[in-house]
Amino acid sequence: MTDARPVRRPLPLAIVLIVTGAVGWYAAFALTLDKLAVLENPQADLDCNFSVLVQCGVNLGSWQGSLLGFPNPLLGLGGFVAPIAVGVSLLAGASFARWFWVTFNVGVLAAFAFCLWLAYQSIFNLGTLCPWCMLVWAVTIPMFWTLTLANARAGRLGAALQPLGARLSTWVPVITIVGYLIIAVVAQVRLDVLSTLA
Repeated sequence: MTDARPVRRPLPLAIVLIVTGAVGWYAAFALTLDKLAVLENPQADLDCNFSVLVQCGVNLGSWQGSLLGFPNPLLGLGGFVAPIAVGVSLLAGASFARWFWVTFNVGVLAAFAFCLWLAYQSIFNLGTLCPWCMLVWAVTIPMFWTLTLANARAGRLGAALQPLGARLSTWVPVITIVGYLIIAVVAQVRLDVLSTLA
């Protein structure tokens, strides 16, 4: 006799993946348009350039902005499609093998690490805060923690991490806010952001 009970869909995870993926994709798209505008006219007045400190022009023109030999926003245009697709698939009732979840988690971990590196480069070396870049950071942080802790709770990252995932999965909003605060404090200490707003 087969079990006819419906499979419980991971609704919170699906929603987080779709929303963060869509917002990240939009930010990457906006950055791509700005990069094209700069290529067409190096003196272009970009909508994301608010001040000497808050702007994306410096970031787009730096070597850090094209780490792999092409503009970083192209990575976002391709990469942020994945969480959207996974989230929609989960809403449709799809289930994935453990190897898929681990591989997907590794990809999101790479995006998370890349964003942290870009934040460091932006604050410490470029001396700017790129609005669209910060939006990408802002969605990648909760995406990473939500996915990683959901995978840990489900035992996909090994039995040893399952209790930790179960305990911390409800703390994702707090962990995310702490991540935002750390970046904000580091930016304030390094760049004195508040004095430029006065």
